[in-house]
Amino acid sequence: MQLLMALFAGLVFGLGLIVSGMTDPSKVTGFLDLAGAWDPSLAFVMGGAIGVGLIAFRFARTRSQAMLGGPMQLPAARQIDRRLVLGGLTFGVGWGLAGYCPGPALASLSTGGSKPLIFTVAMLVGMAIFEIQDRLSQSPAKKTA
Repeated sequence: MQLLMALFAGLVFGLGLIVSGMTDPSKVTGFLDLAGAWDPSLAFVMGGAIGVGLIAFRFARTRSQAMLGGPMQLPAARQIDRRLVLGGLTFGVGWGLAGYCPGPALASLSTGGSKPLIFTVAMLVGMAIFEIQDRLSQSPAKKTA
């Protein structure tokens, strides 16, 4: 049941991205182009998402168990650290350059075309590099040295 609900949530999310036009990289670059032909539509999509997220997280904090019975797992970190800032900057630069972030890129794969495919492959390679680097930095040999 959890897998089916995850699939349903992903489909609804992807459909929302497609309907709102967020799978079009020119919408993103238009939003980021403050000095040119600025397109504020992404701000409205983000505002709606933040509103839904605030309500959902407020509700989730009152529960000890997820609706499907699993344990409630909410983020515990509260600090802004170097890793968060560098990750956010990297994400933002990539988003601005490509016009895609992970969700819209995956939704765009359904329309075909090489740009979302190239972005998705590059994203997966970047994730793999991060995982390898993170595991190496936490290895026992490195901690004792």
